[in-house]
Amino acid sequence: MLVRPGESIPADGVVRKGESDIDEAMITGESRPVKKREGDEVIAATINGEGSLRVEVTGTGDKTKLSGIMRLVADAQTSKSRAQHLADRAARLLTVAAIGAAVVTFGAWQLAGAAMDFSVVRMVTVLVIACPHALGLAVPLVVAISTTLGARNGLLVRDRRGLEEARNLDTVIFDKTGTLTLGEFRVVAMSVAEGLAEDEALRIASGIEAESQHPIARGIVKTAEDKGIAVPSADGFRSITGKGVAATIDGVEYHMGGPALLKSEDVQVPPAVIKTAGAAADRGQAAIYLVREGKALAVFAVADAIREESREAIAALHERGIEVAMLTGDAQAVADAVAKELGIDTVFAEVLPEDKASKVRELQALGKKVAMIGDGVNDAPALATADIGIAIGAGADVAVEAGHIVLVRSDPRDIPRIITLSTATYRKMAQNLWLAAGYNIFAIPLAAGVLAPWGILLTPAVGAVLMSASTVVVAINAQLLKRVKL
Repeated sequence: MLVRPGESIPADGVVRKGESDIDEAMITGESRPVKKREGDEVIAATINGEGSLRVEVTGTGDKTKLSGIMRLVADAQTSKSRAQHLADRAARLLTVAAIGAAVVTFGAWQLAGAAMDFSVVRMVTVLVIACPHALGLAVPLVVAISTTLGARNGLLVRDRRGLEEARNLDTVIFDKTGTLTLGEFRVVAMSVAEGLAEDEALRIASGIEAESQHPIARGIVKTAEDKGIAVPSADGFRSITGKGVAATIDGVEYHMGGPALLKSEDVQVPPAVIKTAGAAADRGQAAIYLVREGKALAVFAVADAIREESREAIAALHERGIEVAMLTGDAQAVADAVAKELGIDTVFAEVLPEDKASKVRELQALGKKVAMIGDGVNDAPALATADIGIAIGAGADVAVEAGHIVLVRSDPRDIPRIITLSTATYRKMAQNLWLAAGYNIFAIPLAAGVLAPWGILLTPAVGAVLMSASTVVVAINAQLLKRVKL
């Protein structure tokens, strides 16, 4: 099949002719386009770059890697236990206990020689006062309020079990691309030759690269736009095959490219520029040079930019004593650089999509309660496998479907808020269960007439009032959850 520039690859295959950069971020998590040449494998649903490829098809339909990921998601979701809710079981047990207590009350008063109508009234009072309304409402009320509270704060709860379990987390795994990072290239560091301002160098570079559709070029242009730098128009833009591009800005011709451009034109590079380029290489970042008349004027380290919110999110998790890990298909050097900057404890890099779920299971096997946060198709199996799957709202639909909770604002700082809400929800559930159970422990013997020798007897009407009061108390206590600040 022929895959033209900019097209999505329709099936798995092997390149037989041509060369291009492929955006595989949605499948592998690799933030930079991957160079594909003759003999390299390509994956269905990834995006072709500027080259044209002739591909021999090796897998279609349910035999593609994308379909394999979907099967992993389905398997992980069906393997989840469907334990019935504690409150439901408690309400059923209370119903049996109430009927049993009523029968025992009737029999005991009859054996004691009481009149039939007195024994019947005692039995009815026990049944009325032991009505399991309060116990049955204790947890569902809290769940409804906590779900609403979460939605108002950008936390969409798709499966309440995930919210209930979040309070027990001790390990949080983040996907890198699109979760901790923007999923888009930006200039993350730069150095300029003496006599040239950084903003001016970025202005010139953005004018040149504005004519290119390469992801790195778009990253340079976007960085200039983010800084409010006006992007100038370029004249005579042309591509220098395998080396970079050239264009004229304000009547001066400039070249831009990577190390291959420096070698081909024997460019003189200032020490400060060399140092910045070397540091970028160590971090797995692309170094793009701005050259004029055989001299390097600036170097731009271009990489997937880290979200500013990520630092706050990880710091907040560490304050709670929670271990933070990163799981990515990106290169080890790139992953290590991001982890070092954010203070991440554990890094799993160069992980294939089908292996992400197994990494989650490895941590679970160590007895850890694991949350997985991701946004892509490649994260979906891990999201479904984790104890709590948290999907980025701006991510792929399959990731959202696999998650227990969706971050509507796509803000990683919402992760600590989930834990806060989960802890408050569990505390309120426990309070309601004790209120409802404690009421019955006290009320049933009273309704049965244990204080009758002292002249204290409850009528069915009074029993109904007490039963209603217990329900009201539970409902008011649940409403207090709204006071929690996330």
